[in-house]
Amino acid sequence: MFYGVALQSRLMLGTAQYPSPAVLRAAIAASGTQVITVSLRREGPEGARFREIVAGSGCRILPNTAGCHSAREAVTTARMARELFGTNWIKLEVIGHADTLQPDPFALVEAARILCAEGFEVFPYTTEDLVLGERLVEAGCRVLMPWGAPIGSGQGLRNVEGLRAMRAHFPDVPLVIDAGIGTPSDAARAMEMGFDAVLLNTAVARAGNPVAMARAFARAVEAGRLGFEAGLMPRRDMARPSTPVFGMAELG
Repeated sequence: MFYGVALQSRLMLGTAQYPSPAVLRAAIAASGTQVITVSLRREGPEGARFREIVAGSGCRILPNTAGCHSAREAVTTARMARELFGTNWIKLEVIGHADTLQPDPFALVEAARILCAEGFEVFPYTTEDLVLGERLVEAGCRVLMPWGAPIGSGQGLRNVEGLRAMRAHFPDVPLVIDAGIGTPSDAARAMEMGFDAVLLNTAVARAGNPVAMARAFARAVEAGRLGFEAGLMPRRDMARPSTPVFGMAELG
């Protein structure tokens, strides 16, 4: 449940870097996603075709402020996105580090506070920092999107313990792993940890077969969530026989 909207799919998909509009359309369908992210910075001769695909996807649009490096820039971009796409949903990105694309925590909170006050329903791209998460919730965010690893790195869940701590610290806040997911097993692991959804782009768009990879991620997310809901067995330091000795026949 995100801002009162219930979704069947827990996979959110980015729409950049696909080899062709046809592949993008097919990947969206294969993923089963109900939410796709869109950047306002997309321009060029394929712009009209892209907008046609987005409009015909049947998915909710989650515009993002990708590429923004200040609170002012992000807020302006968000306002433009609401006017263009007719939605209060916004994925808020305010980049603070050029190499890691790590969010700027100070500008992120500032922008979130402004946008929430203006009625936006903000999905902030953040780190696993608990204090930053608290500040974003205090600003009005009802969803948090911690990174698994730097954007486009494919490193998966780089700080598993930090992410576990965040899940435990915010039991009632929907948490979406955003960025760094490289393989279906990464996505399944995130879901097994109790996260509510995953958002990814590069791992599908740059795959050898994006459509097949989109299908793989859809199944991984579903399997991981089913495992979490079923109750995963705890890990042990030592072996434990699956067949007990008690009650076995004695042969001698």
